[in-house]
Amino acid sequence: MGQAFRKLFDTFFGNSEMRVVMLGLDAAGKTTILYKLHIGEVLSTVPTIGFNVEKVQYKNVVFTVWDVGGQEKLRPLWRHYFNNTDGLIYVVDSLDRERIGKAKQEFQAIIRDPFMLNAVILVFANKQDMKGAMTPMEVCEGLGLYDLKNRKWHIQGACALKGDGLYEGLDWLSSTLKDLKAAGYSSVGTSAF
Repeated sequence: MGQAFRKLFDTFFGNSEMRVVMLGLDAAGKTTILYKLHIGEVLSTVPTIGFNVEKVQYKNVVFTVWDVGGQEKLRPLWRHYFNNTDGLIYVVDSLDRERIGKAKQEFQAIIRDPFMLNAVILVFANKQDMKGAMTPMEVCEGLGLYDLKNRKWHIQGACALKGDGLYEGLDWLSSTLKDLKAAGYSSVGTSAF
């Protein structure tokens, strides 16, 4: 089968491979989300020093998910994971009202990076099960999502421990990425969505 036909076939019928980077401040729930999606369980985790990478199959999309540590000293290293990225999953601790400004600052730096200009953005407003959590709309406002022009983005309320909202977010991410791939867009070398 020719390369072009194989890509077209995979886009519509077979498995598609998507590269996704998952970022957010420390203690937002990134690793918990990754392993809930990967093995369906919540693992006892410690702060990520470096990164975790797993393949997560959802429906007929295989996501290679890079979960990169969110501690302040690790954030400058995030940009090393941006090349050839199809999507960004940005995880926000909805309870952490004190650091929503810092979450916005880091988020805006990520999406303005030249390698991330074409990445589709999924924001998980995590810890929605906790009393006092910001609503997804408050997180959206806090990150400045409404100000984004010409970007594909979605915010999803989530509870990583229970799995609430995770698959709804992946549904949006997979269908959006598949639509863009079918239309000929890629994470490299395109400028408009």
